[in-house]
Amino acid sequence: MAESIKIGKRTVDALKPSGIRYVAWDTDLPGFGIRVGTTGGKTYVLKYRVGGGRAGRVRWGVIGQHGALTPDQAREVAQRWAAEVAAGGDPAGEKIVKRKSLTVAELMGEYLKSHVKVRNKPSTVAYVSDLVQRIICKDPLAKLKVSDVAEADIARFHARLASKPTTANRARAALSKAFTLAETWGYREKHSNPCGEVEKYRETPRERFLSPAEFAALGEALGAADRAELVLIEDGKVKPVRVSKWAVAAIRLLIFTGARRGEILGLRWEWIDWQAGRANLPDSKTGRKPLMLPPAALEVLEGLERPDSGKGFVIRGGDYSDPEVPLVNLKDPWGIIRKAAGLADVRPHDLRHSFASVMVAGGASLPVIGALLGHRDVKTTARYAHLATDPLRVAADQVGGVLASHLKGPEGGAEVVPLHRKR
Repeated sequence: MAESIKIGKRTVDALKPSGIRYVAWDTDLPGFGIRVGTTGGKTYVLKYRVGGGRAGRVRWGVIGQHGALTPDQAREVAQRWAAEVAAGGDPAGEKIVKRKSLTVAELMGEYLKSHVKVRNKPSTVAYVSDLVQRIICKDPLAKLKVSDVAEADIARFHARLASKPTTANRARAALSKAFTLAETWGYREKHSNPCGEVEKYRETPRERFLSPAEFAALGEALGAADRAELVLIEDGKVKPVRVSKWAVAAIRLLIFTGARRGEILGLRWEWIDWQAGRANLPDSKTGRKPLMLPPAALEVLEGLERPDSGKGFVIRGGDYSDPEVPLVNLKDPWGIIRKAAGLADVRPHDLRHSFASVMVAGGASLPVIGALLGHRDVKTTARYAHLATDPLRVAADQVGGVLASHLKGPEGGAEVVPLHRKR
């Protein structure tokens, strides 16, 4: 059932329900009508074709309810929409997309599933997943529609994390990538990323290096763990604790190689070249990488059980009997060891920093250190440059002493060395 009327307050009020839904079309504006429901509810609509012509897709644009809108207000919206359609737009479609668009929480879920888990290593997946679930999705930002998020929303989110600048910057980076993908996936217009102008916080890198005394305390704790004699003192009571030999070996390998935690926990027997004294990692954080194994590291490896096949993970997990099940949790064993050694503020990654500091003290150049640690960017290695201050001071003092003796001349007991060769 359909009829034509001049849509106005009097004619709309006169429309009555007929038991079936019908539309009364306006006589002046093509496609503009009012739909009358079976119970008498009245809704203003605009019917048009996307792209124009008979081949275009029919769209029913819902303008609003009669009562919430007057006929004149509904007509103004219909006229504006009709002009957009004539210009190639799809106003009702845009309204539908906006209404059905994802929330930020839903976008981050899709970001994890379709991007992070597909393109990143397990350690990165675990880190970003924790960041999304623990930080981003528990913030009021998570409830906003992706299409509605503005730069101010991201700035306020970032400010709420100001006390944790590194976490704030990592969360901002994750959001920025997710919103870039949202443009690709059709949830936002191109070049509309709301994170772009939000300034990052300045971060102060945490550098913790173990002293010789601290290394000695760590070595004592590891030795006690080897002998099953490790104890912790809690509330004045001595408490025996156990740490698996696999975890102890992992910590020692971190110390002797300067490797990343994931490189040691993921190390496999078939990658080890015993003669060359290295492990050929097929895929580290920075790609293929030779991990040098000094004698101390090789000694650790020789003390571990190797499968007859020569294959499997070096550091085992689970019940420690299956070489194809790696150890994934070093946090708990390390927590016990560092507590026993009195190193409460030391992280496993600090062992890598300490490895580099010992190399600097031994006179190794920054390029060599970067190559051994597997740094892709020279700026990463440059953080250790200040550790070379003492060797530079020694060299400067030596040169200064020699030059000072020269300046004293023969009376000072020094040999005079001519600055220019005589002709």
